[in-house]
Amino acid sequence: MTSPRLSIQIPPTSFTKISFPAAHVLLITLSRPSSLNCINSAGHRELDAIWNWLDAEPSLRVGVITGEGRAFCAGADLKEWNSTNFTSELRRTEPSEPSGGFGGLSRRSGKKPIIAAVNGICFGGGCEMIINADMVIASPAATFALPEVKRGVIALAGGLTRLVRTVGRQRAMEMALTGRVIGAEQAREWGLCNAVVEAGEDVVQRALEMASLVADNSPDSVIISREGLKMGWDGCGVEEGTERLEKEWFTCMEGGENMKEGIRAFVEKRKPQWIDSKL
Repeated sequence: MTSPRLSIQIPPTSFTKISFPAAHVLLITLSRPSSLNCINSAGHRELDAIWNWLDAEPSLRVGVITGEGRAFCAGADLKEWNSTNFTSELRRTEPSEPSGGFGGLSRRSGKKPIIAAVNGICFGGGCEMIINADMVIASPAATFALPEVKRGVIALAGGLTRLVRTVGRQRAMEMALTGRVIGAEQAREWGLCNAVVEAGEDVVQRALEMASLVADNSPDSVIISREGLKMGWDGCGVEEGTERLEKEWFTCMEGGENMKEGIRAFVEKRKPQWIDSKL
């Protein structure tokens, strides 16, 4: 598909590939296959800038992230970490990760949904990224692990506290304290991913199909529905969350063009023609 008409310039990239495979959908491919798509300090900042751009660019509604080669992301660049562990002024003066966390995603709040298409190895920070993704589609060859305890470090990018909410205390303890690898089907059973594709099926294509289903809906409704779910994810109570959603978000879309168009299209029995969100 040809590139959409963008209002904001695409951020420069060195470690990722950007494409637009479907209407309103952004595809990000981690592209350090020889390093199993491990992310270094510059890569964190690059991805954080991309996700901020996704949220700001009106023509885009959903992001998809995957990896090139046999890994989704094997975690941090330990060679860089080792070389800077004791001597670099950078580690004392500049955070190695942006506010969005590992890959700009593991602690991201953001405005628009991101779907992870896990094509292979998903370890450490890579696993922390998908724990905080909005949806996860996995290849049958995908493997997941938090092996930090085997390296004398910890998963400090937000994954631990989020993991226990997703899979439960005992399963989270098993993953984080043993560092063992779990397969795609077990990850699906535990709730780490939405679906595992069939052998031979393209995991990125399945994720893009899911992204298109999202992009076909009102962009305002998607953003605000996601905000409501995030409140629950972050521990907000039902009554407080509902009140905040109505006061802080629903009033922004009530009477807006997309709400009017959706109701009008239903009455006229046609597909709605959404405009880009102004939220």
